Amino acid sequence: MVRPTEVSLTPGAHRNERPPGSNDAALRAIATAALHACDAYALTERALTRHSSDFHTVESLYVVAAGKAAAGMVRALLDAHGARVRAGVVASAARPPALDSRFQVFAAGHPLPNDGSVGAGRAALSLAGRCRDDAPLVVLLSGGASALLAVPADGVSLSDKIAVSSALLRAGTAIAPFNAVRKHLSAIKGGQLAARARRSITFAISDVHAPVEDDPAVIGSGPTVADATTYGDALRALRDAGVADSIPSAARARIDAGVRGDAPETIKPGDPRLDRAAFIVAGGRKDALDGAEAQARALGYDVERIDAPTLGEARDTGRAFVERAAAVAASPGRRRCVLAAGETTVNVRGQGTGGRNQEFVLGALEALSRLDGASLASLGTDGIDGPTEAAGAMADSSTLSRARAAGLDPVRALAENDAYPFFRALGDLIVTGPTGTNVGDVQILLL
Repeated sequence: MVRPTEVSLTPGAHRNERPPGSNDAALRAIATAALHACDAYALTERALTRHSSDFHTVESLYVVAAGKAAAGMVRALLDAHGARVRAGVVASAARPPALDSRFQVFAAGHPLPNDGSVGAGRAALSLAGRCRDDAPLVVLLSGGASALLAVPADGVSLSDKIAVSSALLRAGTAIAPFNAVRKHLSAIKGGQLAARARRSITFAISDVHAPVEDDPAVIGSGPTVADATTYGDALRALRDAGVADSIPSAARARIDAGVRGDAPETIKPGDPRLDRAAFIVAGGRKDALDGAEAQARALGYDVERIDAPTLGEARDTGRAFVERAAAVAASPGRRRCVLAAGETTVNVRGQGTGGRNQEFVLGALEALSRLDGASLASLGTDGIDGPTEAAGAMADSSTLSRARAAGLDPVRALAENDAYPFFRALGDLIVTGPTGTNVGDVQILLL
């Protein structure tokens, strides 16, 4: 059951100025194949089939689903084990369709938690307390779950958590240190959900790429796995982001109390409450790469796949990605496709509008202009790139000259973090709409 997500390009004033023989159709086909390969329903169905033995002695199931892929993951579970499901909690930014009265559905917030996130978190903790050995808690996690499932720690308010998260987002904090802070201001993250259940089985679609790829303790801030980070790590993350002295006093007081040993830690490795907590990664960015690679080969391209995740400052990483590919000699007469996936960051300096994928492509334009006939695309598999309706952007070797001829200034756009209007004017935004999954971003370079 694959979502019919397709990749389209926005119309723009200079869309028809692209030179003949451009790679638009191939880029769209490869990007669409990447999205289909990380479809939430399909990945969850595959994982449930592979781990069917985990359900042989199960009489009843309780379900908690949180994340951008919640709808597809829940549908897959219901198709496989629907008769056993007794009750469930779903936290999603978009209401999943056709869920019956067994489910409490919360309109939760992302990238910042809201009252729905707190309601979902409290309901999930309550549901976990009903579980038994023959009636486990099945937890379906995906990207965005950290914000969508939230219970503030004692003494910390939702507004405190929002202020801290906002500050870390503005600072471009990577997911691992970000989650170390989230866990230590939370009553559900860092193994605390699974500690309430006699038995739990977690299936996760991963958007975590570093420092350890697909790390269960980082996906959704690890509500069902032990947490090796400490209050000291959380304080260090706040200091590294330059916000330790500007966050709300209640949040800082909680962190300081934990550093002194006056606040309870998250659930640590070896805690017997997690002895019956299983964790299965149902899919991740490599599934998207598999789909893209298969499609590129079907179109006749020689494929170079960069297995290390794409990380770092978006504009710099985009330029380095193209320059690296250009330095590799191609076979005479052969078309090349270079694929990568991961998640970059943007340290926001300007007042513009954009997203990390759009900035990745914008930063690569100069290098791309030196490669005749080359095309580049970068898109988020969730269909969302920053506070825009775009999933990402594409460009080719003519984009820089077309932009300048149209009076667009790429240097200014980068300085202002203003990639969105730049690519919108050129008609080079990639638009998919929300895809209902999230394994990070995919980059495609055709040479």
